[in-house]
Amino acid sequence: MSRKTFYITTPIYYPSGKLHIGHSYTTVAADAMARYKRLQGYDVMFLTGTDEHGQKIQRVAAENGVTPKEYVDNIVSGIKDLWKMMKITYDKFIRTTDEEHVATVQKIFRMLYDKGDIYKSEYEGWYCTPCESFWTETQLVDGKCPDCGRPVERTREESYFFRLSKYQDRLIKHIEENPDFIQPVSRRNEMLNNFLRPGLEDLCVSRTSFNWGIPVTFDEKHVVYVWIDALSNYITALGYLSDNDAAFKKYWPADVHLVGKEIVRFHTIIWPAMLMALDLPLPKQVFGHGWLVLEGGKMSKSKGNVVDPVVLIEKYGLDAIRYFLLREVPFGADGVFSNEALINRINSDLANDLGNLVSRTVAMIKKYFDGQLPGQGEEGEFDADLKKELLALKPKTEELLDNLQFSLALTEIWKAISRTNKYIDETMPWVLAKDESRKGRLAAVLYNLAESIRIVSILLQPFMPETPAKIWNQLAIDSDETGWESAGQWGVYKPTRPVQPGEIIFPRIDVEKELESLAAITPDAATGKPAKKEQEQKEAQDAKTTVSDEKAQITIDDFAKLDLRVAKVLAAEKVEKSDKLLKLRLRVGAEERQVVSGIARHYSPEELVGKTVVLVANLKPARLRGIESQGMILAAASEDDSLLSLITVDKDISDGTKVS
Repeated sequence: MSRKTFYITTPIYYPSGKLHIGHSYTTVAADAMARYKRLQGYDVMFLTGTDEHGQKIQRVAAENGVTPKEYVDNIVSGIKDLWKMMKITYDKFIRTTDEEHVATVQKIFRMLYDKGDIYKSEYEGWYCTPCESFWTETQLVDGKCPDCGRPVERTREESYFFRLSKYQDRLIKHIEENPDFIQPVSRRNEMLNNFLRPGLEDLCVSRTSFNWGIPVTFDEKHVVYVWIDALSNYITALGYLSDNDAAFKKYWPADVHLVGKEIVRFHTIIWPAMLMALDLPLPKQVFGHGWLVLEGGKMSKSKGNVVDPVVLIEKYGLDAIRYFLLREVPFGADGVFSNEALINRINSDLANDLGNLVSRTVAMIKKYFDGQLPGQGEEGEFDADLKKELLALKPKTEELLDNLQFSLALTEIWKAISRTNKYIDETMPWVLAKDESRKGRLAAVLYNLAESIRIVSILLQPFMPETPAKIWNQLAIDSDETGWESAGQWGVYKPTRPVQPGEIIFPRIDVEKELESLAAITPDAATGKPAKKEQEQKEAQDAKTTVSDEKAQITIDDFAKLDLRVAKVLAAEKVEKSDKLLKLRLRVGAEERQVVSGIARHYSPEELVGKTVVLVANLKPARLRGIESQGMILAAASEDDSLLSLITVDKDISDGTKVS
C-alpha cells in the first residue's frame, strides 16, 4: 500500500537581490510543515525555487553590465546557500529558466490559445515593473501601485490576452463551496469582495516591449507574461505534459500553496482560472500569510532596512532564528521583527524555559544518581497531572499544525515546558535527595522530568532541526525512543543509560550589550536607523507593570487605598508600532476595562485570553500610544526585565472579587 502524499509549495522567489529575514519566514514555515508530515509518515514533495524572467530582471542586469542569465545565476547560488544554512529540506528547486519548465510553459500557452482561451489584441494600461503587475485605473492608489506604492508606467503594446472573465462565476462558486480553499478567512473575503464580485477583466499574458522571457512559439516577438510563466512552475516541476509525468500524477493537486498576502490574488484568481482552462484540479488550499515587518513598514531592500538572516544565524544559531520566526507571530497575521524581541524570546523561552529545564534535569540525575537512573521509581503527588498534560500535547500540536498554526502549536509546547518546570518546584527533588528513604520517589521525579523532555523534544523537530538531537545526546535517548508516535506514549524513556551533561543549549544573552553589538552591524529593526534610546526608555517607563521592592515602607492604611480586583482577560492584541505593548480587554465583575500593558515581549495575545489576573482598579487612567489604559495589571519581573510573570489567581474566584 502506497503512503499518503503531501505536496507543499512556497512562491518561487524573484532573484532581484539578497534575501531578507521576511523571505525566510515563508520558507521556514513550509519546511516545518514538510518535516512534520514526513515525521507522520507521509510521502512529501516540498517545492521551492526562483522566478527568473521579466522586465525588472532585464533592466537590472543591463545596469550591471551582464546578461540576465548571468545576473540570476549569481543570485540563485546565494539563495541556495541560504536555504542550506537554514536546513530547508526542499525536495525540488525549480528555476523558470530550466529547459523543461520553458518547454512546458510554451505547451500550456499553445493549448490555451488553441482552445480559444488566449486571443490577440492590444493592451493599454498601467504596469508596475517591480511587481510585474497590470493594474486598471480604478485599482491604482493615488496613481501608484496598490501593492508596493511605487510609480506605474503607462504601457501600450500588442498583446495576447487570457479570458479570465470567462472563469469569474466558476471561481466564485468554487471559493464559496470550498471555504478552506483560501485561508485565512480575511484573504478569502478580500478576493471575493475586492476582485471577483466587482468583475474580472481579461488578463494581458504576453509582452513585446522586452525579450527576457519565454518566447511564444507561434509568435516569437511575444514573451509569456511572467506570472503565467511563474505560476505554471507548480505543475511543470512535477513533469506535467512531459514524457515523465509520474510525479504529477502522484502529487497533484497540491495540498497547500504558502504565499505572502501580496500575491494571494495571483494564486487564487489567475492560477485557478488557468487550471480550470486546462481541465486540471485546483490546489486544495492557498494560505496567504502576513508580513514580517519592521516598525517602519513592510521589509524591502529599497527601504534600506533589510535584516540579514545569515548575520542572525551566525550570532544566535539556526534554531533560535527558526523558533522566533514561527513563534512570534500567529501565522496569517502581520508581525513585527526587532532585534530586542528576538533576544528576549531567546532569553525567556529558549534559555530560561527549555534550556534551563534540560540542564537542571541532567545535572540532578548526575548529582543524585551518578548520572544513571535506577528505574521509573515510586509514583506520588503531582505525577498524574504532569502525565495528563504531556500526553495531551501531541494531539493538540498535530491539530494546530494541520491548520498551519505554527505559533499556537509552539505555545502549547511551551505550556508543557512550563508545566514541567513547575513540577520541579512542586516536587522539590533537592529536598527528597536529603532523605535516603525517599530515593525511590526522587528517581520517579527525575524520570518524569526526563520523559517529559523526551516528548517535548520529539514535537520540536519540525520547528528546530538541531536542538532535539542535542537534548537526546545529553539525556542518552536512543533513536528507538524518538519516533513521532512515541510522543503520545508515557514510559518510553529508558533510564538505564548514563546521561551526558553538555554545553548549555541556549546561553542567556546580555540584552543591552547585544543590542549595541547588533546596532553596529545592522540598522535598528524598528526604524532602519540607530536606536532612539530616550524614546525607548520613556516607553519602558510608561509601560512598567512591576512594583519595585525598594520603595519606602507603608502602613496598612496606605495599602487600603489600593483597589485590587480579580479580572478575566477576554481579548488581547498588539498595539500598533510597539513591540512592548498589548491592549487587553478585561471583565471585572459587571464591567469591562481596557488596559494597556508592557508585556508583549513575554506573552503573546493568544496566551493571555482566559487568564485570571490582578488589576489595580483605582489607578488614574493614562494614555499610552494614544490608547487609554484604565488601570494596571500586576506582574513580577527580574531585575533586567528579561523574565516577567503575571500575578494570576490559581483558583476559581469570580472576576470582580476584591483582593486583600
